[in-house]
Amino acid sequence: MKANGTVFKYGDNVDTDVIIPARYLNSSDPAELAQHCMEDIDKDFVNNVHKGDIIVADKNFGCGSSREHAPIAIKAAGVSCVIAETFARIFYRNAINIGLPIIECPEAAKNIEAGDEVEVDFDSGIITNKTKGQAFKGQAFPEFMQKIIKAEGLINYINANN
Repeated sequence: MKANGTVFKYGDNVDTDVIIPARYLNSSDPAELAQHCMEDIDKDFVNNVHKGDIIVADKNFGCGSSREHAPIAIKAAGVSCVIAETFARIFYRNAINIGLPIIECPEAAKNIEAGDEVEVDFDSGIITNKTKGQAFKGQAFPEFMQKIIKAEGLINYINANN
């Protein structure tokens, strides 16, 4: 399983309130959430993101509240993967639960820049910056997590295997 896209780059402590502002939490519709994804940190994100694009961030991505709305908004906006130096633990689990691939790799997070073309191989954990000709070794997903992501989330995975 691979992701391939253009990078949107953010810094440390991108919290769930800027990923999807609280004023939009009255909706659980992924398409509606996607329309407001990242708007408080990057007002042009929703106008510029394309299916398959990748978010790269520094430390503690997804900190803040434990709402699933944040990874849902990112996935519904078309983002194929989030790479960060570190993730808030509840965001990490919520992302896997809804089928949003995320990968921790401090070296990649520090060296990849906005606009770079990046490919992520989830089987090996290899992140390739096609723009700069660099490769980084992130943590590969365990097989069971890849199955959850391929099923588009935990609920779909459970339903398909029962």
